[in-house]
Amino acid sequence: MERQRSGKGIWTLKYAVLNIAYFAAFCTVHAYAAVFLLDRGFTNTQIGILLALANVISAVIQPVIAGIIDRQTGLTNKRFILISVITIMAGSLLLMINTLNPAAVFIIYVIIYMIQFAYQPVMTALCFEYRKAGCDIFYGLARGLGSAGFAVTAAFIGSAVEKNGVFILLIVNVAAMAVSAAVILLFKKPEKASEKKTGAEDALSSDHGTGKTGGDIRTFVRTYPAFSVFLIATICFFFGHNMINDFMIQIIRELGGGEKILGYANFLQAILELPVMAGIGLILKKVSSKNLLLFSGAAFFVKILILLFAVNMAGLFISQSFQLFAYAVFIPAAAYYVSETMEEYDQVKGQAFITSAITTGGVFSNLISGTILDNFGVHTMLICGSIVCFIGVITSFAAMTKLPHHIHRV
Repeated sequence: MERQRSGKGIWTLKYAVLNIAYFAAFCTVHAYAAVFLLDRGFTNTQIGILLALANVISAVIQPVIAGIIDRQTGLTNKRFILISVITIMAGSLLLMINTLNPAAVFIIYVIIYMIQFAYQPVMTALCFEYRKAGCDIFYGLARGLGSAGFAVTAAFIGSAVEKNGVFILLIVNVAAMAVSAAVILLFKKPEKASEKKTGAEDALSSDHGTGKTGGDIRTFVRTYPAFSVFLIATICFFFGHNMINDFMIQIIRELGGGEKILGYANFLQAILELPVMAGIGLILKKVSSKNLLLFSGAAFFVKILILLFAVNMAGLFISQSFQLFAYAVFIPAAAYYVSETMEEYDQVKGQAFITSAITTGGVFSNLISGTILDNFGVHTMLICGSIVCFIGVITSFAAMTKLPHHIHRV
């Protein structure tokens, strides 16, 4: 009843706009990172180092930020998002100065890239925080529309870059951050609901800092052996996933295309995420989250394998279409798997481990892919990615079919 009084539909709209703005900016900063940095004179190896550094810093600060927010020190999810978007906006404005030296560009881009990753899980936390406060938010639809925002941005930004240069990327990023700042200020909890605390929150608060695992990773691994081994597979999947996304422009140029094709390719894979993420609840009624994770892992491998043997743009687009089965399935399936197999007091830790594994895969990919590109070329890079993804497929099947998913602790 409280949820009905809090404006059903309005909250989903506000959260959807926040996601759309976020992923529009994500497209300009992440999907076009190589395009922007190559234009500023960076080599592939330098780009790889920059992205790896940003990923490492993001992985380190995410749990720190979560801990500060959980301790209710005054830094809320809403405030951190507002601080993040203002910082990204300021950094983008600084990058508009063409006379910046390479070291300054390096530092500013690391900060922007890192912060944008860091506040993504905080946006998810914001959703569930407001849902618990009685605000009706349809997470799957809003997140899917975020992917649509990425897709629409990708559809026009490639042509815009070809015509106007990389400066347009900064303009779109600043505009998206301005929208984010305006929307986040509209997030105000219903007064009565904001004072309530759910049983789930009580459980998390009482276990914060120690938890049933006592903060012991070894105990966690013994309790959830299938999940723990699956994290290795996740690193492998996202090694290949990040390799494709971060160095897509080099792959496309090898096939004879340019920034316009990059825009179309990113549009295709992003728009395909919307129906899967919006309808994941229905899919899970027929297929278990465990089997969906296995399916998505195989799709990651097929996606990069198709790209390895692609000789024209048709092969590229077929590869990108597998986003429908890979990333679009993995993200919600992993969240549901953690929710279904882990005790409530371990679920936050489980979600954090998924994020860390994804980030770790990106770090290794950034460090290795750029060096391979500069020394051996695109084809060798894709061979490496295919091998790592295949190892992930084997590991995931061993984890999910041979190991127990939850061993009850005494």
